[in-house]
Amino acid sequence: MANCITRHIPNAVTCCNLFSGCIASVMAFNEDYTLAISFIILGAVFDFFDGMLARLFKVSGPLGKELDSLADDITFGFAPSAIVFSLFKEVHYPDFLLPVADYMPYTAFLISVFSALRLGKFNIDPRQSSSFIGMPTPANALFWGSLTVGAHSFLISDSFNAAYLFILVVIMSLLLVAEIPMFSLKFKSLAWKQNKVSYIFLIVCIPLLIFFKISSFAAIILWYIILSLLTKKRA
Repeated sequence: MANCITRHIPNAVTCCNLFSGCIASVMAFNEDYTLAISFIILGAVFDFFDGMLARLFKVSGPLGKELDSLADDITFGFAPSAIVFSLFKEVHYPDFLLPVADYMPYTAFLISVFSALRLGKFNIDPRQSSSFIGMPTPANALFWGSLTVGAHSFLISDSFNAAYLFILVVIMSLLLVAEIPMFSLKFKSLAWKQNKVSYIFLIVCIPLLIFFKISSFAAIILWYIILSLLTKKRA
């Protein structure tokens, strides 16, 4: 009986990730960006623990792997797409974009498409066991949620417009599938030498989180990308 219950715990946690992503998407469509990123963060917590529990109970299997990818594409692909979709409806449109203003918001779903591609590549790429090739989908989701919450006033001002937002969508989407090695925060030991990059990353992140809280994630993700590019090595 106990084995029957423990076998389903990791998948149940994965479903909690999926459920969080669904709620985040609804909040995003309602333009409640703070709640949207809060549920994305909650989904990320569930995403962390489902794999850990699967290893702990030694119950990992093909169903869990497929379910995890599906949940991740909702929480870290569709939910940030919903955030950007709503943001497109608020931003300023220059005159040359007015003819396509009704269609521009749908380009936000490039994030979901490229997130699915990223997750599919991750599942079949043996190079990504201890590091990443391309930006992880949770990082991309946190970037969009944090940027929208922390810089909302600027994003909907005349100093910013839909063209810039579209360019940013394209860049961040391409980073998901780019052949760029990015470090992982998986610690196999606490030694400085083996984890130097991770420690440097965390040392900078801690004060950002303390002072800027949720709004800091956009800056943290940019720092993650820059540090990965500066320290990249062949995976």
